[in-house]
Amino acid sequence: MKLTLNIWRQQGPNDTGQIVSYPAKDLSPDMSILEMLDKLNEELIAAGEEPVVFDHDCREGICGSCSMVINGVPHGPQKASTTCQTFLRSFQDGENIYLEPFRATAFPVVRDLMVDRSAFDRIIQAGGYVSANTGGAADGNALPIAQQTAEDAMDAAACIGCGACVAACKNASAMLFTAAKVSHLATLPQGQVERSERARNMVAQMDEEMFGSCTNQGACSAVCPKEISLDWIAKLNREHIRSRVAVST
Repeated sequence: MKLTLNIWRQQGPNDTGQIVSYPAKDLSPDMSILEMLDKLNEELIAAGEEPVVFDHDCREGICGSCSMVINGVPHGPQKASTTCQTFLRSFQDGENIYLEPFRATAFPVVRDLMVDRSAFDRIIQAGGYVSANTGGAADGNALPIAQQTAEDAMDAAACIGCGACVAACKNASAMLFTAAKVSHLATLPQGQVERSERARNMVAQMDEEMFGSCTNQGACSAVCPKEISLDWIAKLNREHIRSRVAVST
């Protein structure tokens, strides 16, 4: 299998980047995008050239690190998949593939295809936790939780924080990510202590990080590798209004 790889190359955050084309041959359709980049980097290093910088970790669709835009779509054309789960069989032999970093003010490019997504970490630090007494762990069944409540919380908690929602949004909004992180804790009884403070602080931090506003067009959910529902954005809006009412009263 042969492909032409058009890859964004940028030396650093303050440098001007450009698309550089690389011919790639002897590729297996069963290779993932990351495995293809590994092969390309081996060839570049052997030729004395700089390898392409990209983010990765688990390569199992769990960590959310493999953040890149493939042919204009975050994580590529395969629905409900991360970049590491996108295989070359999704493309035609001889096709041009364009690989670019996520584009958002809050996700500055570090180098090539790697962006700094620490803005998400700061949103989590603002309120993505629950209070817990120190000491031994409580028994898992000590606090009964209705099955549907647990399933709803797990649906929101499935968010891996990859940032595809931000990259897909025309306003670079982080509402889907923030909504998932606020909502899965607000749904559970363990999250009630900081419920109002959590919503207020995490939304404030999201705004401080210079993410854009949500216009509810659904591009975020459409590209989400874990298919997080837009319903959670509605939940976040309710939680935020509730938190503001709690402050005013």
